[in-house]
Amino acid sequence: MRLILLFAVFVVVGLAFESAGARIVTFRSLIPNLIIILAVDLGLRHHGVMPAILAFAMGYATDALAGSHPGLNAFMTTMVFLVSYEISTRLMVANAFVGATVVFFGVIATALGTIAIANGFNALSDTGPLMPALTLQAFITALIAPIIFSMLALSKRLTGLPDGSGRDARGRDR
Repeated sequence: MRLILLFAVFVVVGLAFESAGARIVTFRSLIPNLIIILAVDLGLRHHGVMPAILAFAMGYATDALAGSHPGLNAFMTTMVFLVSYEISTRLMVANAFVGATVVFFGVIATALGTIAIANGFNALSDTGPLMPALTLQAFITALIAPIIFSMLALSKRLTGLPDGSGRDARGRDR
């Protein structure tokens, strides 16, 4: 329950920041995708059914606020969670660099996947002019990801939640 409440607070703050930032900053690529950072943290550090449902709910909240195609952000956020989860099961350590790398590619994959699903896969052939702005947003999001990961880890410690993946937590207990 504490995990749900913690991520609910971060999602509300993240969506508020993204919504307000879109009104203040005219160049959308300068606004990081905070929901993807949260989904990657869930995938790398929390395993089970509840984190997957939470990732879906985060995407659905994004759809409710700014989604033009209902369910698309929920699907893409869940996919980023699942890829992050799979990466965490294959690696021995899920550190900030791994998280930032997954965030970078997650932002790009989410944007391209959204374009492909919403407009058809043929629309991907016209994404050349979009790639510099998309890469910039992915880079900015990856740069702030370690800061958000640290804030999440501190919040988890303060609320009594484990802040590492199951594999890391087992290693510390020994």
